[in-house]
Amino acid sequence: MIRTILVDDEQHCIDRLQMLLQNDHAAEVEILHLSNTVEDGVNAIRKMKPDLIFLDIQIHNRTGFDLLQEIGNEEFDVIFTTAYDTFALKAFKFSAVDYLLKPIDPDDLAISLKKVLSKKEARMQSDKLDALYYNLKNLQAPSKKICIPVSNGKEILSVNDIVRCQSDVNYTYLFMKDKSKITVSKTLKEFEELLSDYNFFRIHNSHLVNLSYVKSYNSGKGGVVILSDGTAIDVSMRRKEEFLKRLEEL
Repeated sequence: MIRTILVDDEQHCIDRLQMLLQNDHAAEVEILHLSNTVEDGVNAIRKMKPDLIFLDIQIHNRTGFDLLQEIGNEEFDVIFTTAYDTFALKAFKFSAVDYLLKPIDPDDLAISLKKVLSKKEARMQSDKLDALYYNLKNLQAPSKKICIPVSNGKEILSVNDIVRCQSDVNYTYLFMKDKSKITVSKTLKEFEELLSDYNFFRIHNSHLVNLSYVKSYNSGKGGVVILSDGTAIDVSMRRKEEFLKRLEEL
């Protein structure tokens, strides 16, 4: 999923691009924010840390280049949106900077997004390899930390700070001790394999819990686990017996 911000001072241009993204690319693109000034764009980018900016060249009395200079070294892709003439477009092509000519053509938009997805996948692969190297080195250490690839880079987490993991198809949500929630493009099965030796147990197809945070268990058909953060999760019948055995071993 590409997380994006649209920056343009012309409302009809924002509306058209938003419509194209929502109608044709909803599965690939999440629109985080719409900005019509450089100042608002800068604030939104710093706060939301998007993967991609659709950036107009002329924004009121300022430019998209002013925005990029203010942001500095933040990591994101940029697709310029412009109504510049043919001569000026040669500068974009020569500089190998991606751009879309207004009014934006749906086919051109699809090509640009494909380029961004390819680059993002390459970065994610690199992050995954870095995470693997870190985890191989550190999972046996007393600190028990793991490195996971996230949308804007990598994050190092203490295993003991993870309360539970919840599946969402090819993504997993990590719910942390500090109440934060982290989305990772890994399956729950991958986390189960990574964390099963560290007091985690899969009580349901969609839930992997840190047994250290189990507050109580209410018996029933499969039963319900209450975690220390107040979350109540059903235990699947086929996992109940093994789960109860693990509880007794705590």
